[in-house]
Amino acid sequence: MSWKIFVCFALTLASAATAALRAAEQIVPPAVPGGLEVIGPYTPFLKAHALGTQNYICAPAATASGLDWLFIGPQATLYDGDVEQRLTHFHSKNPDKGDAIQATWQHSRDSSAVWATRHAGSTDPLYVAPNAIEWLLLDVSGVQLGPTGGDKLARTAFIQRVNTAGGGKPPTSECTPSTRNTRRLVSYEADYVFYR
Repeated sequence: MSWKIFVCFALTLASAATAALRAAEQIVPPAVPGGLEVIGPYTPFLKAHALGTQNYICAPAATASGLDWLFIGPQATLYDGDVEQRLTHFHSKNPDKGDAIQATWQHSRDSSAVWATRHAGSTDPLYVAPNAIEWLLLDVSGVQLGPTGGDKLARTAFIQRVNTAGGGKPPTSECTPSTRNTRRLVSYEADYVFYR
């Protein structure tokens, strides 16, 4: 076989392998309750599985006892299908919204970040497991490039939180004068799907 034929054959195989890899990487939008769909020309480009905590503090509230668990934010690491860290998830100041504290996702490699706010949520038992936090559709409200121009999250428009497990608010009865100002870190898991 001549070297030209060999090179053409190798390029054809590489092209087919690349196309197969791209097809395998395509992300299918998850089935979600009504109101959590992403409508329009947006497509998912990133899906990651979160392991972490939903965090609460026992604080004054409009309840019979005058106390309840107040949500103070998440802390999670998001992994891809190869169980490699892709993102971190937490609350931070959104510079695009006057430093309002909002949910934040930051890419672990290029440090680009997005902030988002709740668009809609669902606890539909046909989708959401008992004692799990609600599924969400979130609107991106701020974007920041990484310090060296990283932009892996820069075009994100919507984020879905689906397939949740755990993370629910502790029982109000466990927030008492003796536990006031204490924190509870409640383990949770979820899938986050990012659309652009």
